[in-house]
Amino acid sequence: MAGRNDSSQIRDLLYPDLDPERSHKERRDNRDHSGKDSSCSSSSSSGPSCTGGGSSGPGWEREQREHKEQREHKEQREQREQREQREDRERREQREHKEQREQREDREDREHKEDREHREDREQREPASSCCPRSDLKTLSRCGIRLKELNFSRMHAVLIDVSAFNHGALLVPQAGRDMWHRDFVKMPCSQGSFMAFKPGLLRPTAQVCRWDMISKQLKGLASKKEVSADDVAEAIMKYNPKYKGHWTFDALSSFVKCIPKEENYFCTLFPKIAALALKLPEQVKKAIPLLKRGHTAAITLSQVQISCLLANAFFSTFPHRNTSGPNTEYHGYPTINFTSLFGKWSERKKEKLRAIMHYFNVVTDENTKPIGLVTFERRCLKDTDLPKWKSCKEKLTKLHVTSHGSIETEGTGMLQVDFASSRIGGGVLGSGLVQEEILFLINPELIVSRLFTEKLENTECLIITGSQQFSVYSGFGDSFEWAGPHQDRLDRDEWGRLKRQILAIDAINFKHVQEQYNMSSVTRELNKAYCGFMGQEGKDPDIATGKWGCGVFNGDPQLKALIQLMAAARARRGLAFFTFGDEKLKHGLEQIYHLLVTEGITVEKLYRLLEDFCAAQHAHAVSRVDLFEFIRNDVRRSRSQL
Repeated sequence: MAGRNDSSQIRDLLYPDLDPERSHKERRDNRDHSGKDSSCSSSSSSGPSCTGGGSSGPGWEREQREHKEQREHKEQREQREQREQREDRERREQREHKEQREQREDREDREHKEDREHREDREQREPASSCCPRSDLKTLSRCGIRLKELNFSRMHAVLIDVSAFNHGALLVPQAGRDMWHRDFVKMPCSQGSFMAFKPGLLRPTAQVCRWDMISKQLKGLASKKEVSADDVAEAIMKYNPKYKGHWTFDALSSFVKCIPKEENYFCTLFPKIAALALKLPEQVKKAIPLLKRGHTAAITLSQVQISCLLANAFFSTFPHRNTSGPNTEYHGYPTINFTSLFGKWSERKKEKLRAIMHYFNVVTDENTKPIGLVTFERRCLKDTDLPKWKSCKEKLTKLHVTSHGSIETEGTGMLQVDFASSRIGGGVLGSGLVQEEILFLINPELIVSRLFTEKLENTECLIITGSQQFSVYSGFGDSFEWAGPHQDRLDRDEWGRLKRQILAIDAINFKHVQEQYNMSSVTRELNKAYCGFMGQEGKDPDIATGKWGCGVFNGDPQLKALIQLMAAARARRGLAFFTFGDEKLKHGLEQIYHLLVTEGITVEKLYRLLEDFCAAQHAHAVSRVDLFEFIRNDVRRSRSQL
């Protein structure tokens, strides 16, 4: 190329095909390239041609773009179709799962409903199986308690010689000092007991020893073989002259006259009671402390000492105990002298006197007089001793429910609940004749507790261990009748006490039924019951109770039953519940107890249910809400939410 001139170079540029060698070479290169790249073959005269160097025209680029767009559209369409298929499959699976779940839930709902209806139907028709037979409950004889030697302490006054007793000697009264003091029983034979006596119209009134006056009259009666009711009345009025014209003895007089001759031993019994009363100074030598409110304390007496004290009560010898007004010395104590029993004749008093006279007939006979001990314990709980009911995790304990039998008979050996008045004994020396009064009449030794037990406060109770049952009875209230003597064959414990425990707890006396449906009243009753039920865990007998605080006190039997169940659960003691012929209450209590037990309801949960119930009662002040039905409905709602 260096030897060529410029004109040749220009020609080559303008006419490249004129160079045969170059043209031949380029054609060969094009053929080689065409053989290697099949995509560059020309299939039509209008299509793009492949020339040397691989360059393309506008048509080719457009076709390439179209191919690319088609591929992209196809890929997008395929992806969209796959996505739609996947979404359809997921929707179908979800729909199938939903249908299966709904079918399963419908089936479970039907089964749950059928099960609930079957259970509720069974609860309504079948007796609850959770209650236990009475034989499963513990009595004192089965507790296996071993007492320590009897001894006195600051909180336990013992009126017999404990040293002699612990060495196996006969019961000997404990020597001690006479105490004419506000903290002790003021005895008729006390050296500090004086009374005003006017020997005649013209002679001045003098202060004389009360016991001298009393013993003179009693000796006069005791010296006779037979004494009339009028003689008894005359003797009593001699040392109670200020009550002349106020006291009457028509009930005592009418009683002696109306009893058939073959049963009428009273005229020969009166002298024996007088002789027993005269033994007071030799039988009770130590001052008897008062069981005062706010203090836990106990007194143990022999049954002979008790009979001697009651003989003095029969002859109304106890000073300062004939009135109970708000300003009197013993206004917080029950009455003890029997004059209220001797006046205002009624059939009730006739039957009461039959029971009382039978007791004295037994204790004045040397062959039948009792020889054991009885303990009276006042228990007082402080606020720190009381349970926090909203957080009690205990579940309900054993329950036996019956509409037959009685606490004092079928409940023998258990802790027997006395539906007490706050003033112990209630109307036993008046016209009262319901559960407590009947209990005191068939166990007259209980009456002596009125001598030294002050009115019970909200967290206090009285427990009597060892009293003897002397009589049986029939009826209740106006239908009550003394039915004859009872031979008490209970075993005695190491202290010579009969294995009988009686618990006196007083319920609130509601003037109106609706007053009890508030939690302050419910909590008060829980605390009162717990005060009596608590003991040494696992070492105490189970409890015999019933419609505590119902009847004249207007308590709701269903509410009182659950309150006692809760207190027993907290004290970990079983319960025998006597409905006294109330079949409806029996079946209702069995069913609700079965429900509470099977649902695992705790004391805490039951307390909260009672809160809701009281609120519902106030919301329906006109119509009364049934407690057991309220609880059933609440449990059903809880089940349906599971």
